[in-house]
Amino acid sequence: FYFSSYEESPLEKYVYSVDSKGQKKKLTPNKGWNNATFSKTYQYYINTFSNIDTPPVISLYNAKNKLVRVLEDNQQAQETIKGYAIAPKEFIQIPAADGKTMLNAWIMKPLDFDPNKKYPVIIYVYGGPHAQMITDSWTAGAGVYLHYLSQEGFIVFTLDNRGSADRGEAFEQVIHRQCGQAEMRDQMVGVEYLKSLPFVDAERIGTDGWSYGGFMSTSLKINYPESIKVSTAGGPVIDWSYYEIMYGERYMDTPQENPDGYELTSLKNKTDKLQGKLLMIHCTTDPVVVWQHSLS
Repeated sequence: FYFSSYEESPLEKYVYSVDSKGQKKKLTPNKGWNNATFSKTYQYYINTFSNIDTPPVISLYNAKNKLVRVLEDNQQAQETIKGYAIAPKEFIQIPAADGKTMLNAWIMKPLDFDPNKKYPVIIYVYGGPHAQMITDSWTAGAGVYLHYLSQEGFIVFTLDNRGSADRGEAFEQVIHRQCGQAEMRDQMVGVEYLKSLPFVDAERIGTDGWSYGGFMSTSLKINYPESIKVSTAGGPVIDWSYYEIMYGERYMDTPQENPDGYELTSLKNKTDKLQGKLLMIHCTTDPVVVWQHSLS
């Protein structure tokens, strides 16, 4: 049997085999993020490996875990990337709002960072289940746009709150029937951490997120206007009763079973709390987070 696991660290993923006697073997020794795609006969598998310093390396192995050949080493990409304005990311851990769980995050400072200056911050947030932003993988979840923000003089910060994936059942299920609540509390722990840094301009902290991240970005702006200066929300979930049943009722139960939870998490009922600037971006043909969310 073959499986992948985060047991060594939630930042790292490895592939293992286990035989009928329970003897486990680690198939992917390289430190970082590993995926395996097996052939139909399970005689071979392709391992895709990366870490924060190494672009994806794609290799073919046989069932005895012997390297057949490297299909792509991406050495050219690694050399090319050195010519771009890519700021390094620093992994950090911050105690969650429950006071005991440690949350993973990274911070990216401007390339010309001066510790004697104060910088504005963009918090890139997702926060939902079945997703993990903080990984020891190539780019560590930071797309080109976040690097652009860093290049333009922003500090960029991302945190995996409780409710996100790959930290176990209790960590993820804390959101049940009340999406966004524990997540906001944990994100605000991250905000307080940022405010404690001498080089952060506490008056200029903004949030940006899409889909569940749009829900989180809007939630943070509405509930914590004293801390969040501006926010952008792409395809945001505004009311969970509008969301697809397969996903929404998995985490929130039905509106009939959990009316208080739907009322608590709805953002259309809290527009009177909105202070400052919130930019919403929505595709009119979004089939998942339908346009009615933003329109409402």
